[in-house]
Amino acid sequence: MQQFRQSAWVILVTLVLVLATSLAASPGWALNNPNLLPAEPTPVVDLAKSLTSIQESALVEDLATFEAETGWKLRVLTQFDRTPGIAVKEFWGLDHKSVLLVADARGGNILNFSVGDAVYPLLPRTFWIELQTRFGNQFFVREHGEDQAILAAISSLESCLRQGGCRVVPGLPREQWILTLITSVIGGLVLGFAAQPRQEGQFFAWQWALIFAPLWGMLFVVFGIGPVVSRTTEWLPLFRNTAGFAIGALVAYLTPFLGRSSTSDP
Repeated sequence: MQQFRQSAWVILVTLVLVLATSLAASPGWALNNPNLLPAEPTPVVDLAKSLTSIQESALVEDLATFEAETGWKLRVLTQFDRTPGIAVKEFWGLDHKSVLLVADARGGNILNFSVGDAVYPLLPRTFWIELQTRFGNQFFVREHGEDQAILAAISSLESCLRQGGCRVVPGLPREQWILTLITSVIGGLVLGFAAQPRQEGQFFAWQWALIFAPLWGMLFVVFGIGPVVSRTTEWLPLFRNTAGFAIGALVAYLTPFLGRSSTSDP
């Protein structure tokens, strides 16, 4: 029994020494390390070297000009294996009118945001989720690079804050437009099939078209047109989606007539 107690004490002392050694070796550096911050004030701290020197200089000047003109404080921190942690709050004087963009390639999405309370009424939480998923995802970073992900996110923030807020992120990516086009065409197909005549002498089954209106209307208006007009003022995506809806409806509506004409041929 005494031998067991001695062994237990040895294990406990060893664990305490290991824990104390680890704490002494890194006393909170991962959470608060002001030594990583520059001596001179700057709105950009690029520890991960995600930006070129030219990009960093241009971004520093741009953020300083933006803050002087609007009063909104945008700050950028890139990090990888080292982080200043909470030291950036005092370094930059982050407050309710501040937005801190943290780019860290160690996660699945490189972009993270620390947002002041005064920003949320202008840019809701859904905006930040879309901003993060659009520019910080691995596919965008792999195709365009970390630097463009950071610059694109900052550009969207500046644009929205200048105009007094945004519900969605400006701009319509090609992948998102293709999705709206597909939903527009499907909405047209639903309308065309619903409107097919079902009685002798009937040309257009408007009753069935009205019954299915919530479905094809949601596909075309909510998912086909809504994301386009809320993100861009360009007319071409809107025209293409409208044309896709019309063509889908026409093809679905004419399918029975085309089938009858082909079977009636000798």
